[in-house]
Amino acid sequence: MVDTLIAGLIHGNAYALVAVGMSLIFGVTNVANFAHGSVFAIGTMLGWWFAATLGWGIVPTLLATLVITSLLGLLINVTVVGPLSKSPPIAALLATIAVGMILDNGSQLVFGPQTRAFPEILPTHNLQLGGVRFGTSDVVMLVITLLSMVGLALFLKLGKSGQAIRATAQDPDAARQMGVPVKRIQNLSFVIASALAGVAGIFVGLFNSNINPASGSTAGLAAFVAATIGGLGSMPGAVIGGLVLGLAEAVGVYWWGDGVRDLITFGVLILVLVVRPSGLLGKRRTIGAEPLTGTFLGGGRPVRLPWWALVALVAAAIAVPFVLGDEVAGVGTQVILFAIAAVGLTLISGSAGQIILGQAGPIAVGAYASALLVITFQLPFLLGLLFGGVVAAIVASLLTFPVWKLSGHYVAIATIGVGAVTVAIIRIAEPITRGSYGLTGIPFPTILGHTLFSQDALYLLDLAVLLVTLLIVTRIRASHLGKAMASIGSDAVAAESLGIRPSAYKAVAYALASFFAGLAGALMAHQYTYIDPTMFPQSMSTLVLTIVVLGGLNSPLGAVIGAIVLVGAPELLRIVPEWRIIGYGLLLILIIRFRPQGVFVRK
Repeated sequence: MVDTLIAGLIHGNAYALVAVGMSLIFGVTNVANFAHGSVFAIGTMLGWWFAATLGWGIVPTLLATLVITSLLGLLINVTVVGPLSKSPPIAALLATIAVGMILDNGSQLVFGPQTRAFPEILPTHNLQLGGVRFGTSDVVMLVITLLSMVGLALFLKLGKSGQAIRATAQDPDAARQMGVPVKRIQNLSFVIASALAGVAGIFVGLFNSNINPASGSTAGLAAFVAATIGGLGSMPGAVIGGLVLGLAEAVGVYWWGDGVRDLITFGVLILVLVVRPSGLLGKRRTIGAEPLTGTFLGGGRPVRLPWWALVALVAAAIAVPFVLGDEVAGVGTQVILFAIAAVGLTLISGSAGQIILGQAGPIAVGAYASALLVITFQLPFLLGLLFGGVVAAIVASLLTFPVWKLSGHYVAIATIGVGAVTVAIIRIAEPITRGSYGLTGIPFPTILGHTLFSQDALYLLDLAVLLVTLLIVTRIRASHLGKAMASIGSDAVAAESLGIRPSAYKAVAYALASFFAGLAGALMAHQYTYIDPTMFPQSMSTLVLTIVVLGGLNSPLGAVIGAIVLVGAPELLRIVPEWRIIGYGLLLILIIRFRPQGVFVRK
């Protein structure tokens, strides 16, 4: 058990190094930098390249990696985050997600996608204490973490630039009026944070032995959880959060196995947020409005099409499989599945103004619920589809019940945890869900005795569900319920003063959004005929949200257009698969930068 605790501290130490940088950026810019994990992964790959290919030692490898990742951080802020400083934080948040996609896939193009051994530039198992083996690399990483924390603390307290960083973190406008060069300070924050991430990448490579250029998203998400547990914006909190998370994971895996790692990681996150909403050392702030909306919601109105245009669009959509063939119809089914989930999301992220980052969870619940009901109880497909949506709504409502008392960024962050916990529960519920093996033999949809297995039949079924979804969501938005939700999205404080309870209406909106996500999952299960937990990653949640942002958070029809652009176009461009995600990331940045209200919304 002692060796488990030490391993947890070592792992937590790595989380802390990355989390400190993430917390520093958040404190100064109020931006949750989701590209930070990708910078960490770039640091890992650079360390491997310098050491394995060029044969450099630990010192030149550290220095070179530190310089390059620092410059990369500066580039990210100057070209992507900085220009969005006047936009709501969701704009910069989504832009950093796009940057992460570009960095992860660019790294795979440069270094190759395969997993490889990290060279042992420092001994990793040469020391022993009380029967526990560890390496010089672990000791050096601990020393570097301590020195970084002490140095950073002294710099922030005594250094002129450090004091400027603290002033900017407290109030950027007041700091600017006092003569603080806020832009330069924000650049400095990105440089320091990215340098720490690069250094952490090298030591985590040494600790894990095997590395992969795609590891950034996982490490970045864990570090983000660590920073949130400690309290976003708090440097000591980031260190404590990293160590707490490392220890919790180590002990949990020791007792219950590696399958519970995600459940522990995100379960601890939700528990901490519910008990102490601002994190262990974070300061509670009074936030009048949800900070992750704004321009996207209030900056425009959905484009309304005349009835004849809608009829023409429906007719064109029906004609797709008959005119363009099975290949396009197959891509069309993918587009429609994501569109169904995205149209539902407009109720909570558009009308109610609450960003949701964990919609993969309800999609997974809908898929498993429908598949299990049809396989186990021989329910008709249509009943399985309906129950898939209902079960997804119930499970999502139960899991998010304690979340709605939170405010600000923490609600959106908690939904990441809810989505991940949902998928983790599915993974460990092996007697029911078959865990990581997944469910096989899921029957194709059968309606009125006819089994639908051809691409055109599946496409038309999905299209019918999408049209019903659009009709229901549009009617809800026009109803009293929809107007109450919209009042919360426009001004939650004003709505509450009129007797509208924001948390209750957000919970209802999320349940509705989860119902439609569950329908999409159920359709997915019966069309793939196989599902497993790896089919519902965090990137699925991100994609659903970005679809809505692209089309316009307040536009159900825009969500369909967003799905066509972000799901359909990359699928059709599979002739250059290695570049399509990079192109997708660039497109997302351009839209956020130049069309922030969405493509199907008028200013």
